[in-house]
Amino acid sequence: MRKNYKKVLGVVFVLVLSIGALIGCTQENPGSIILATTTSTENSGLLDYIIPVFEEKTGIEVKVVAVGTGKALQMGRDGEADVLLVHAKQREITFVEEGHGTERFEVMYNDFVIIGPKEDPANLLNNAKADTIAGFKLINEGEFEFVSRGDDSGTHTKEKNLWLEAGIEPSGDWYVSAGRGMGDVIQMADEKLTYTLTDRATFLALSDTIDLVVLLEGDSKLFNQYAIIPIDPSKNELVNHGGAMEFVNWILSDEAQKLIAGFGVEKFGEALFIPNAE
Repeated sequence: MRKNYKKVLGVVFVLVLSIGALIGCTQENPGSIILATTTSTENSGLLDYIIPVFEEKTGIEVKVVAVGTGKALQMGRDGEADVLLVHAKQREITFVEEGHGTERFEVMYNDFVIIGPKEDPANLLNNAKADTIAGFKLINEGEFEFVSRGDDSGTHTKEKNLWLEAGIEPSGDWYVSAGRGMGDVIQMADEKLTYTLTDRATFLALSDTIDLVVLLEGDSKLFNQYAIIPIDPSKNELVNHGGAMEFVNWILSDEAQKLIAGFGVEKFGEALFIPNAE
């Protein structure tokens, strides 16, 4: 009986040590999260600026997958990401309503602009001014080359909606569907000396390396809101909901919002993103 008692105590002791070791490992290595996000947040340099602060503060590694918003949303549906940072509001609302994400939180905004060659063959600067629809009509009527993201991203979604509002279905040799990220599309448009729609942050980040300039801006239709969405943990057991929520709570915090507000100011004289978390 005494031997059995000692045996039981030994097993309990081993279990306690094992649990303690697991807890210790968890504290030392709280794991990682997969952030699926738009290429603009990476191309602009924002993520390289803010994520190291979060990682240092929490010990959680953030693995960034920069794709178009459409692809990021699909990764969320498939349970291949823990949290999304995207910019296609209606699609995000639908995503949450369908149960793929737990909630949508607005983080920051900037705006879209139409950029093109300084010569401005469509004369957007004078004839369209801040009227995006008028600008798209001028490009279409003159069949001036336009490079589209063509990748189901948030920027591509915005562009398609603008063509639709203009009553135009763009087609022909002048309309180039690149199927690429924002930085690549800007470089392509620069090589071709043609027009494209971009978020302002990515344009500014690349402005020292290209000859294209902003030719149309200031239209309320070009507002560009970014939001963060944690993935529903019931997707699969690999979804790190706890880590995702730590990142969500941090990026909505005063600390992160101040970092966002300061990003780009020293180099460009203006913030590349405006924080607006509630």
